[in-house]
Amino acid sequence: MLRRTTLKLTAAFTAASLLPFGAFAEMPAAVDKPITITFYNYNLASASAGADATKELIAGFEKKFPNIKVEPVAVPSNEIMSRVQADIVAGQQPDVAQLVFRDLIYIANDLGANALEDMVSADELKTHFTGMLPQGLELGKVDGKTYGLAYTFSTPILYYNADLFKQAGLDPDQAPKTWDDVALAGKAIKDKTGKNGFFPGAYGPVDGTFVYQAIVMSNGGKVRDGDTLTFAGSNAADAVKMLREMVDSGAHAKIDPASAGDTFAAGNMGMFLYTSALLSSIKKSAAGKFDLRLAPMPSFGEKPTAPTNSGSALFVFSQDPEKQRASYELLKYLTSKEAYTIITSKIGYLPLRLDIVDDPAYLGQWVKDNPMFRANLKQLDHLTANIAFPGPNYRQVEKMMMDSVREAIFGSGDPVATLKAAQEQGQELMP
Repeated sequence: MLRRTTLKLTAAFTAASLLPFGAFAEMPAAVDKPITITFYNYNLASASAGADATKELIAGFEKKFPNIKVEPVAVPSNEIMSRVQADIVAGQQPDVAQLVFRDLIYIANDLGANALEDMVSADELKTHFTGMLPQGLELGKVDGKTYGLAYTFSTPILYYNADLFKQAGLDPDQAPKTWDDVALAGKAIKDKTGKNGFFPGAYGPVDGTFVYQAIVMSNGGKVRDGDTLTFAGSNAADAVKMLREMVDSGAHAKIDPASAGDTFAAGNMGMFLYTSALLSSIKKSAAGKFDLRLAPMPSFGEKPTAPTNSGSALFVFSQDPEKQRASYELLKYLTSKEAYTIITSKIGYLPLRLDIVDDPAYLGQWVKDNPMFRANLKQLDHLTANIAFPGPNYRQVEKMMMDSVREAIFGSGDPVATLKAAQEQGQELMP
């Protein structure tokens, strides 16, 4: 609690020392002299296409705004939140940071991020937001204000190996549509080829939560209702029981969650449900090795799916009005048509401006050359927000939930009892 209180007081003191009570000092309309802003970014710390694409984005921005120098701070995704916290306490406040949605409530309420509506005029915000996916914009809101502007973004998609489908006697042109289809295909692949049938990227301590939530919510469940945990409720538990049954049948692989992406990319797995952000790297690995295909995430019978979001939003922490203007210009550029063309075609994230999808000036030709990507685009019309947890213990509660999910699916005990025990313990830590 001391660390949390220190962060909150530091942010409040910094804001109070620079701004009139209850408001930001007015941000200038333009940047008319040289200025440097920091940009904390986890894509830059990766060894994938994300780093190169982000460097290209920053170069494009600096060319358009020669007065603004972006100082990139590359931090791995599992460390960036701690780094931002530590630097704020040390008095080195970031200007812009790429952070994930699971931390949204904490960032807004305790870390001192700026609500864009308090920083930018309503007309200017409206102009930039026009054309952006409304469901995407909602993801970064807390109490009706936009603290995080959706940036790199994806939903769970089903990657599948058409060659393994053929070897198992399955029709590769008929992608699994339901979880029953996945269970049947996964067992056939395991039994007839000896390769792994299926694995969802739903069990990682950080990046698996959104896939797990997507599966649960597609069955009508959810992980919390207000301040009450509900991940052991009947619909949520039934989704976990379904995965446990697939493990018991052999359809669902028993492998280290950290190795799932590499296992699929090596051609040793039939189906992998995970973020489209891996599309570029998996395509590269599959080239000349196996026939890679994509499908929307599976459904529970006739129930509509609820693909949740992974990825990140952009947060502004600047308190100086001139740096705020420079930071907002960076946000605008990184969520522009030009930027999303790079982000989608070179990384694989979804474009939150759908009017560029078929525009030949932007993504039109790339989508024609990569028709499989439309499987991901189809899911945007029923996008469901990944639910963040409130309160100072939010990460501990999330960890308890995910630990229980892994134990329920891969363990030998009663899965419902396992979930209920964790839910009762977690509830004691909720606000």
